[in-house]
Amino acid sequence: MKRTLQTCILLAGVLLAGASQAAAPAAFTVDVTGQGRPLILIPRLASSGEVWQGTVARLCGPQAARQCHVLTLAGFAGAAPIEGDLLAQAEQQLADYIVAKKLSQPAIIGHSLGGFLALKMAIDHPAQTGKLVIVDSLPALGATQLPSITPPQLQAMATQMQSAMRAQDAATTIASQRRTVTSMATAPTDVERIIGWGQRSDRETVINAMGTLIASDLRQDVAKIKSPTLVLGTWIAYKDYAPRAAIEATFQRQYAQLPGVQIALADTARHFIMYDQPDWMVARIEQFLD
Repeated sequence: MKRTLQTCILLAGVLLAGASQAAAPAAFTVDVTGQGRPLILIPRLASSGEVWQGTVARLCGPQAARQCHVLTLAGFAGAAPIEGDLLAQAEQQLADYIVAKKLSQPAIIGHSLGGFLALKMAIDHPAQTGKLVIVDSLPALGATQLPSITPPQLQAMATQMQSAMRAQDAATTIASQRRTVTSMATAPTDVERIIGWGQRSDRETVINAMGTLIASDLRQDVAKIKSPTLVLGTWIAYKDYAPRAAIEATFQRQYAQLPGVQIALADTARHFIMYDQPDWMVARIEQFLD
C-alpha cells in the first residue's frame, strides 16, 4: 500500500511537470479562413492580424482553394504579453504549429517584423517552410544607412534606441507613434486603425521586439534559404531622402545572398502595402504562389 501511494505521488509529479511544460504561454493566436493550400500570414510590429483582412478575403475566399492562418503575436494590439524573447518563441511555436496541424510546407507571408520571422523560419526550419512573400522588410534593418556596420555596433544601436524609447513619457510616445504611422499609410482611417493597435500593444514587448530587429543581421544567413522568395518593397514615403533607384539598390544589396529572390517595389504604396496598393500586392502574390 505504501509503495502504491509513493508510486501515485511520483506519477502525479511527473504529470504535473509535463502539464507545466505543455502550458508554455502562447506566442501568438491564430485565425483560420478557407480550405485548401495553407498560407500563414504574420503582421508587423504592434499590429493585429486584422491587417490582413482584405488580403485574406481575396487569397482564401470560397473560390481560392487556399486556407489562411493569420497570426496575432503576443503583446500586440491587445493580445496578452508573454515573458522572454517573443520572436524566438514565436518562431519555434510556429514551427511546432505547422507540424501539429500537418500543414506541409505552407507559404508564409510576412509584413515588416512578420517578414523577419518568415525569413527566420526559412533559415532555421526549412522543412516546415514553403514559399516566402516578404512585404517591406529587410534582413538587416539596422544596416540600411551603414551597410558595413558590425554586430557589436548593431547591438549598441539597438540598446540606445531601446533606452530612448523607455525614457519617453506617454505624451511623447503617442506623438512619435502618430508621426511614424502617418508616414506608413495614406488613408486617415487606416492610420487611425494602426495607431489604435499600437496603443493597445504592450510597451515593453514592442521595445524588446524592436531591439531584436535592429540588432539582427540576416544578410549572410539568407543564403541558407531554399524557399522561393518574393520581396515586395516600398519607396514613396522616403522620396524626400533618397530616390527610388537608391532604395531599390538597398533591397538588392540586402538580399544579394538569397538565391533566386524576386524583388518588386510598389509605385504609390507606403509601408502598409495591403492598404495602399492592395490590387498590386495581391496580383503579385497570386502569380508567385500559383
